[in-house]
Amino acid sequence: MVPTVVVVGGGYGGITVAKALDDVADVVLVEPRDTFVHTVAGLRAAVDPDWADRIFLPYDRLLTRGRVHRDRAVRVSATAVELGSGEVIGADYVVLATGVVYPYPARMDVEDSTSARSKLGATRDALHRARRVLLLGAGPVGLEFAGEIKSVWPGKTVTVVDPGTDLVSGRFPDEFRSILRTQLDQLGVEVLLGTSLRELPRSEPGRAATVTVTTGSGTEITADIWFPCYGVSTDTDYLDADLRAARRPDNLLVVTPELRLHGQDTVFAIGDVTAVPEMKMARAAQKHAEVVAANIRTLIGGGTDLTTYLPAADAIVLPLGPKGGVSYAPEVGVLGAGPTSDIKGDLFVDNYLELLGLTVTP
Repeated sequence: MVPTVVVVGGGYGGITVAKALDDVADVVLVEPRDTFVHTVAGLRAAVDPDWADRIFLPYDRLLTRGRVHRDRAVRVSATAVELGSGEVIGADYVVLATGVVYPYPARMDVEDSTSARSKLGATRDALHRARRVLLLGAGPVGLEFAGEIKSVWPGKTVTVVDPGTDLVSGRFPDEFRSILRTQLDQLGVEVLLGTSLRELPRSEPGRAATVTVTTGSGTEITADIWFPCYGVSTDTDYLDADLRAARRPDNLLVVTPELRLHGQDTVFAIGDVTAVPEMKMARAAQKHAEVVAANIRTLIGGGTDLTTYLPAADAIVLPLGPKGGVSYAPEVGVLGAGPTSDIKGDLFVDNYLELLGLTVTP
């Protein structure tokens, strides 16, 4: 009998592990969205209409023998996945790849791609009309979004507010943040650090509405639109009682070095949903997926020598629009605008077209 592997979640890690196991198992990828969403390019899609279609990539060519089941997992055990429709899928192996929830537009908050395209269009229209934009959060999302806005509308006022004392948390050298500050200054992005708003704007995020807010330090800011660029949450309530034993108070899942769910032999977790101590990045989720795929292959073959995962050192490629940005990795050091644009100018979309089987090999 060919074993069944159920992958819960069709993001970066989910599609990678599903594809890697398609030839040795009956793979069922459970995902409520109708397409893969290339969230790495989501902020650019919010300002550039050419990207609105490019980030929604169909799943129908991902698997050859397996299938993608559009539904939501409502109860997951070590041997079965129950769906919102009531269907129950038996599983020999389960891979949890449900990721995290993050405010729009860094993550799409609707599951239907047609509705998501429409929402992105409304956001672009609202940004086009706005003269002043307020972004809350000076992490990678807030700064990347500021750069994308300024690359399309250089005359707009963009203000970023963050209670932290410096840009971008993480173990990065001073040179990284120095270059980042210089580029933000050149773009004309105003960054207010070490303060937060006394109260949030009363208007809905991402909607055109003029608001005036005051920071804790007394600075008054008037904006025509605002976006939260902080606040990650994780939903793991779909786990049954046995699997919940591996859940921390923050809902992240404790895994072994082999990326097994703590206390389980045939349940694995990958990507942002795990408590692996490293930055939450798409590339990390895919590295997790490679390890888990190798380990499930080993187990299917009757082996016991499993691969372990070593958490990645802090590294980042942070674009500020298509031609700007700064990067850092321990093996290469700090890279400025030109190399960053070369690395991430196309936002890696071709990689995922290939993974999803959407390119034709000559």
